[in-house]
Amino acid sequence: MALSKTYNPSEHEADIYKLWENAGAFKPAGDPKKEPFSIILPPPNANGSLHTGHAMYTVEDILTRYHRMKGQPTLWLPGTDHAGIETQVVFERELAKDGKSRFDFSREEFYQRTWDFTMKNQQNMLNQMKQLGFSMDWSKLKFTLDSDIIEIVYSTFKQMHDDGLIYRGERIVNWCPHCRAAFADIEVKYQERIDPLYYLKYGPFVLATARPETKFGDTAVAVNSKDERYTQYVGKEIEVEGLLGKFKIKVIADNYVDPDFGTGVIKVTPAHDPNDWEIGLRHGLEIKQVIGTDGRLTDIAGKYAGMTVDDARTQVAHDLEERGLIDHIEMDYKHNVAVHDRCGTVIEPLVTEQWWVKVESLTGPAIKAIESDEIRIIPAHAKRPTLEWLKNLRDWNISRQIVWGIRIPVFYRADDDETKRPYLITSNETEAEKYYGKGNYEAEIDTFDTWFSSSQWPFATLQTTGDFDQFYPTSVLDTGRDIRDIWVTRMIMMGLYRTGKVPFRTVYLHGMVTDEYGKKMSKSKGNVINPLELTAKYGTDALRLALTIGISPGNDGELSDRKVAGYRNFCNKLWNVARFILNKVSDCHPELDLGSDSIPGQARNDNKYSPATPDPQSLADQWILSRLSETTTSATAAIDKFDFSAAGQAVYSLLWDDFADWYIEASKVGTTLDVLVYGLETILKLLHPFAPFITETIWQEMPWHKDYLITSTWPTVDKADQKSADLFEQIRLVVLETRSLICDLGLVKPRLVTSDQDIVDQSVLIAKLSGALVEQSKEGRGLPLTTAKLSAWLDIDADKIAQRLDDLKKQKQFQASRGERASQLLKNSGFSGKASAEAKQLQTEIVAEAKLLTQRLDEQIAKIAGH
Repeated sequence: MALSKTYNPSEHEADIYKLWENAGAFKPAGDPKKEPFSIILPPPNANGSLHTGHAMYTVEDILTRYHRMKGQPTLWLPGTDHAGIETQVVFERELAKDGKSRFDFSREEFYQRTWDFTMKNQQNMLNQMKQLGFSMDWSKLKFTLDSDIIEIVYSTFKQMHDDGLIYRGERIVNWCPHCRAAFADIEVKYQERIDPLYYLKYGPFVLATARPETKFGDTAVAVNSKDERYTQYVGKEIEVEGLLGKFKIKVIADNYVDPDFGTGVIKVTPAHDPNDWEIGLRHGLEIKQVIGTDGRLTDIAGKYAGMTVDDARTQVAHDLEERGLIDHIEMDYKHNVAVHDRCGTVIEPLVTEQWWVKVESLTGPAIKAIESDEIRIIPAHAKRPTLEWLKNLRDWNISRQIVWGIRIPVFYRADDDETKRPYLITSNETEAEKYYGKGNYEAEIDTFDTWFSSSQWPFATLQTTGDFDQFYPTSVLDTGRDIRDIWVTRMIMMGLYRTGKVPFRTVYLHGMVTDEYGKKMSKSKGNVINPLELTAKYGTDALRLALTIGISPGNDGELSDRKVAGYRNFCNKLWNVARFILNKVSDCHPELDLGSDSIPGQARNDNKYSPATPDPQSLADQWILSRLSETTTSATAAIDKFDFSAAGQAVYSLLWDDFADWYIEASKVGTTLDVLVYGLETILKLLHPFAPFITETIWQEMPWHKDYLITSTWPTVDKADQKSADLFEQIRLVVLETRSLICDLGLVKPRLVTSDQDIVDQSVLIAKLSGALVEQSKEGRGLPLTTAKLSAWLDIDADKIAQRLDDLKKQKQFQASRGERASQLLKNSGFSGKASAEAKQLQTEIVAEAKLLTQRLDEQIAKIAGH
């Protein structure tokens, strides 16, 4: 026998992947007349190993394998991301292990060391993606720092600048003193902290602040225009006693001020608070920079200059208190503090000169594409917040003060020759020298925000691989919902700007992978799961199934050893079914040597056995053909609707419940071999996108196949004799109810009495499957079966019948009470006012289910009582 008794994934997976690669199975092929299908891999950060989030690329592999089997020209293009500051932070941690930092190297040397580090990790990551079975066309691998990708990014920057969409200017940004760089709002996270709230004396006012150290940059105090307490001061200039002497400050009215916070008066520091910056713009306030890019106070702070923010806060508060300039202090002020999400350093809002993109003209076409469903977003409820984000988007800071990344292609004038432009956009230094003259220019050292370059990923990759004309716009973008705003929306904007076309037709947003309790995985919680440890333990297919079934679009999905182990058992079930069928083939065709060595993908034994179109002979044959047809239809529809969980569950149920539990057992009484083989082949095809390794392994053990499962055709829907299939379903219901009653009533040597010829004709099968002998009789006696349309009685005495009636009445009472409790809960105003939509939906479903079950129990009770 070719298949071993147990399936050991580690013995097959590497060889199967090599089989696919050697066959060129990942390259675009298919019928050129069919619509092409393409996905561009959201590039993982090439600075470490794969994590569970990357394992969700399984969704893309399912789609790729499915459309490949549908015969469409199919491309899944791989790539990795240099990841800018994230990689730089990770590499700096590596340097710190040797007691070094980036400041120990020249810019060029640090860049090269980071490059070497990234390339090493990238190769490791690519190998790991292959281990997970991802069927990408590796010949088209792209990296965000490939020279041809950089050239496209440069051309976009130049075009946008020429179109007036890019400018350089001073605005407030999120500044990380550790990274010495500016970051987007979405790259900032907030931590709840408890700090002192200082009530400072400002002339006639007392105002509350958690940041007394920034008072040297105050250029106004503000009150709400409707706050009558301070009307007399608005528009005036007041004198204030400070730590560096007396100073004058404006009193302004602005509706941003909350009259109920503190005393209803705030100090305005435009250089160090984004809201104060906006107030400053509205009122034309002076900008005073108190904190420098190094996170220390500047000379404007006098004797406090050079102090860190924390030290200055402590010292300034102490000195203010000694001078009698603090009214009082609240020690338990709870507020959110912004920190950089990469290194954890507290963010300092600073005014610096940066490169900016004007987004107003870019957001309009993107909004139109989403509103018109030219781009479809799944799940649908993510459409509205995506549009809201675009409608409220502000100008985009695209410059970063880091080494690792794509340098902005700008050279500045270094002398005072005003006949020359202050800066020149070019990546060619020779051009800069020719324009400014030797020694009269200097290069921009800022790099692009990673999201600026990656926003061009779909069209940039396809243009550099020569696949743009055939595969753009791409079919699907699959990504985590957490980067919908920062990445997905920007790809839409940039794709429309550069190509005039949307970058993808559908956006599929998956949720996060959580632990088994629904908690986000984190190292601090100690609940991080390494996907490759799970594959080593249970096999890759088990992990892929666990990441697919039970997870709906946009929602988080739990992952645990327990769940993956369950799908390992499913894979073992498939293996055992295949062994049973191949053994049957071997028994019926002893001329086949199924245990011989073979060349995968090539037919063996000169095609001595070749399954023909199935010729069903039994009711069971017709029934399984019907179930295969129904599952093919439902699984196909589910994948087309991106409901991968429903598709996977349908195939799972087909194999476990229908094929293994019923048809295989029925085959021991009498079925057709070709139907068995046909059923197995169909299941392998339907399951292949989800569990590619085990399905291909079994396929290669079928000596009549010349092809590979990965490039075989998706199953077609074949019609069965529905009358015969329906009759077997009725026989199945008879068996199910008989089994249940035998167990519940503790029967020994049970007997079914029937006058129904269909049951009599299938008596051998019924006896085999249920354990009850069938007796033909014109008159029924005992307990009537209630679930099937066929007439039969279980031959038992009156006491047993009474016991059964009593059980059914108790079940009815339980369901009625259950439904009533749920109904009353829904009517409760306290519940309806506070409960989530999901909680209300659950109770509504309980009411409906209880009602249906109660009706069915009534019917069963009436049928038994009537006899």
